[in-house]
Amino acid sequence: MLRILIVEDSPVNMLLTVAILERAGHVALKAETAAEGLALARSQRPDLILMDIQLPDMDGLEATRLVRADPRISDVPIIALTAFAMKGDAEIMRDAGCDGYVTKPIRYQEFLQEVESVVERMQGRRQPQ
Repeated sequence: MLRILIVEDSPVNMLLTVAILERAGHVALKAETAAEGLALARSQRPDLILMDIQLPDMDGLEATRLVRADPRISDVPIIALTAFAMKGDAEIMRDAGCDGYVTKPIRYQEFLQEVESVVERMQGRRQPQ
């Protein structure tokens, strides 16, 4: 079971994402703005952040950069949730600090596979050498 922070301003996308994660046994923390998401990330220290890229108050990539700059939460994995699926977008998101990305509309199996894959990669990096 993971505690996953979802930063998403669309109520429909939030409901869908929460339903998928809870059905898979995870706990969902919810934020509708980047500012709310950053505050929750700092206070709750989730296992993973799902970051919408188009948010009303701040671009999700800028919010990701702020997470990466904060030593308290800089190592929390981030998956971008985006409607962008153009060539080169994955590199832009990774350059901003995202560990993975999922395109909308969310496809159930692919979404859960990406969550598991990113968490496994991040846990592998944290193992003592």
